[in-house]
Amino acid sequence: MIYQTDVAKAIIEAGANTAVSERRFLELEIARWKKSPVRKTMLDGERYHNGDHDILQRKRKAIGRDGKLQEVDNLPNNRIVDNQYAKMVEQKVNYILGKPLTIETKNKTYLEALKKIFNKKMHRKLKRLAENCIDGGIAWLYPYYAADGTLAFRVFPGYEILPFWKDAEHTELDYAVRLYEVEAYEGETLKIIEKVEVYKPTGIERYILQNGSLIDDVENPSSAYLIIEDEEGNVSGLNWERIPLIPFKYNNKEQPLLKRVKTLQDGINTMLSDFENNMQEDSRNTILVIKNYDGTNLGEFRHNLATYGAVKVKTVDGADGGVDTLEVKVNADNYKAIVEIFKKALIENAMGYDAKDDKLSGNPNQMNILSMYSDIELDANGIETEFQASFEELLWFINTHLANTGVGDFFDEEVTFTFDRTILMNESEAIMNCKNSVGILSDETIIGEHPWVTDVAQELERIRKQRESEMDEYQNLFGKKPNDDPDDGGDDQSPGGDQAE
Repeated sequence: MIYQTDVAKAIIEAGANTAVSERRFLELEIARWKKSPVRKTMLDGERYHNGDHDILQRKRKAIGRDGKLQEVDNLPNNRIVDNQYAKMVEQKVNYILGKPLTIETKNKTYLEALKKIFNKKMHRKLKRLAENCIDGGIAWLYPYYAADGTLAFRVFPGYEILPFWKDAEHTELDYAVRLYEVEAYEGETLKIIEKVEVYKPTGIERYILQNGSLIDDVENPSSAYLIIEDEEGNVSGLNWERIPLIPFKYNNKEQPLLKRVKTLQDGINTMLSDFENNMQEDSRNTILVIKNYDGTNLGEFRHNLATYGAVKVKTVDGADGGVDTLEVKVNADNYKAIVEIFKKALIENAMGYDAKDDKLSGNPNQMNILSMYSDIELDANGIETEFQASFEELLWFINTHLANTGVGDFFDEEVTFTFDRTILMNESEAIMNCKNSVGILSDETIIGEHPWVTDVAQELERIRKQRESEMDEYQNLFGKKPNDDPDDGGDDQSPGGDQAE
């Protein structure tokens, strides 16, 4: 028994000596995360969205005298970016969030409170959140109180947040680390400072990352999430019951869109750049064959051919001399075909749609239009599923805010967020279908499907007022209401005012 106790004590002591402190653990995890492929892909997503593609760093190379590639600076080196990736990202964002969210709940007070929060400014923020989400696979929404005491939200891109999840499905946070850069002057020198914020249930811990070590941020010390100052100047801190970081995912694997299409985007840029290079190489369109001169080794031959556009050859008897030409033609159709193949493949892999599709030529029917939208509709359904789950978590913070500010307790109220998709349609066909549905469906349902109607309730109210106005005009003109009974004892007069026989 004594031996087993000593062994257990030794194991515990050895574990305590080898265990790292919490701060050191964060330092190691941040260093590993900064160099991780996951974060690099997130940064590449935003970089490509902004037009900073790999082609912009490309160097023109040719085979050197030793037969190996070497950089050359006497040849055209165009770097063309045809940013189809950014087009796909913005296409998806505007397809699913081009229109404001439709919010439905039975409690009118709750509905009005939600509409004040989900205003136009919030709609713009949700679109930016969706862009970061698609670029990085995941983005974060941070609820906080502004200086005037109103509930506000801030968007954090995925490459700023290192999450520590409680579960393998990544649904609940244990805590999270935010790494971001700020500019500051040290004397007269502008420097980049890396700051770190650790979000825990107990509040925010703030550090400065310097040479891989976390140093307490003296200018902005650790604090609670909510700082309250009363009339007497006393300051106190309060914390949310949950960590105020809400993940919004592009898909359940948190995989950025760029991972699907980067090679295709790079291929488009390369083909366009090479085509312009070849068109500008006027002296390279013709290769000179110089006869009766000494030959060279293969490495020098390739070097002269690529660099000077000329080669020296030697005949057997050395009698023939002169200069011949070998014309090299640039076939534009080949480049055009390859670029079109790349663009089509990029659209399919990105699950977008081609607005210039042949299906839209002439007067397309609605089935052709829906067929064009089939891929992006599937992708949008996946995005909406992830966003709906995030909205449930967001509502907890909103409901807590409304309860704390005395608006009401709405935790048990059901809310539905509807994403109104932005989709083309054949209006003539849709209007004809609405007309043919009269007498079969209710007016409210028909009006809701009409392409010119944006607010069903408002349109129904306009129809009601229009009918009332028509009834008043009829009464003033004929002296009776349209549903008056001619035998009810009232005056029955003709439109001319004469007594009817």
